[in-house]
Amino acid sequence: MVTKCLYCKRSVPGRFGTKNYNKAMSESSLKLDFSNTEIAFSNKSDQELKQTFWLFKMMNNQQLVNMGSSLGMLGLKLHVPFTKYFIKKTIFKQFCGGETLRDTQKTVDQLHKYKILTILDYGVEGISEEHEMDETRDQFLAAIKFAASNASVPVVSIKVTGLASNDLLEKAQEESKLSRSDYEAFERVVNRVNDICRYGHELDVKVFIDAEQSWMQDSIDRIVNSMMEKYNREKVIVYNTFQLYRTDKLEYLYASHQKAQADGYMLGAKLVRGAYMNRERQRAEEMEYPCLIHKDKEATDKDYNQAVEYVVKNYETIASCNASHNAYSNQLQAELIAQMGIHRNHPHLNFCQLIGMSDNISYNLSSEGYNVAKYVVYGSVKQVIHYLVRRAQENTSITGDLSRELKLLQTELDRRGL
Repeated sequence: MVTKCLYCKRSVPGRFGTKNYNKAMSESSLKLDFSNTEIAFSNKSDQELKQTFWLFKMMNNQQLVNMGSSLGMLGLKLHVPFTKYFIKKTIFKQFCGGETLRDTQKTVDQLHKYKILTILDYGVEGISEEHEMDETRDQFLAAIKFAASNASVPVVSIKVTGLASNDLLEKAQEESKLSRSDYEAFERVVNRVNDICRYGHELDVKVFIDAEQSWMQDSIDRIVNSMMEKYNREKVIVYNTFQLYRTDKLEYLYASHQKAQADGYMLGAKLVRGAYMNRERQRAEEMEYPCLIHKDKEATDKDYNQAVEYVVKNYETIASCNASHNAYSNQLQAELIAQMGIHRNHPHLNFCQLIGMSDNISYNLSSEGYNVAKYVVYGSVKQVIHYLVRRAQENTSITGDLSRELKLLQTELDRRGL
């Protein structure tokens, strides 16, 4: 029996294959070099490289980012002329694949030239009207249909906050707080998620379900676990997201794996560090409860890398995606794959990064034959503006990510003599 590779959709020997497969197809030498800028920026013309360098240099100014974010959101709200045009020509162009599914095809095809696959991510979030939630579900269903017709689009990512109100998800953390109408509303949320996962199962398209803030994550976990139990029996379709900057999520990964094995299904696990650290700490302080976020980056890195080791060592019963921009965490997974004699293209061991970021990781992994994809966010400028603001703010020099990107871009500019 065979399974399908998560990213290439071609049939390859999987967890039901012979033991000889891994030995025969393994590669003993590891050739990864994330500092190779010639490969990292091979998709960019000289002009595109200069434009990217200029944008990241502007983003390196914290005050400029804060001011630009506020003005951009206000300009869109007030319909100030040229606001949308300026955003589309700068930060939107860098971090998004287009405004519609059709727009993303050019990005999908461009990535595929370099053996990089696409994870479609409709950028809507934080809505509250029932008709809007139904429309978002329909958009996710359309994305699955689009993915099924594209061999290079194996995954659609969804946000439950696009299918349910934040208030309802927060209430559902404690079921005793739910009124009868709340229960009915939550059931509609479960049905929307089920519609998406069922369609993904029918068309063999994977569904990544994003993580959210801690005060609504338990509600999402319950939904995701029920979907995995239903649709991950024969192959992994549904993936939960584990935010390893939380102090409790490494143990939750272990417990999720044990539950999956006990209940007869396979675990889908997308590993991330996390995206809401400041909001988590601020809320914990305001409401005077212990913060669930690790006290420092070192503790987060330790848990994240332990999670990487765990999913790789249990690759036969866990299909995982290492969704990290951290070079060491990506190198660690590659080294573990080599040490265990697993083929680099095994369907259960995958990498991904956001479009517009960490091309040095994505393109170098791809050039050495690993399963790697880019998250391609799409939606109208108004729909994705909050996502774009997070990208700008998270990539300042404070995090160190932007300094790394700038250094790599400068190295390639120098190499090309520009």
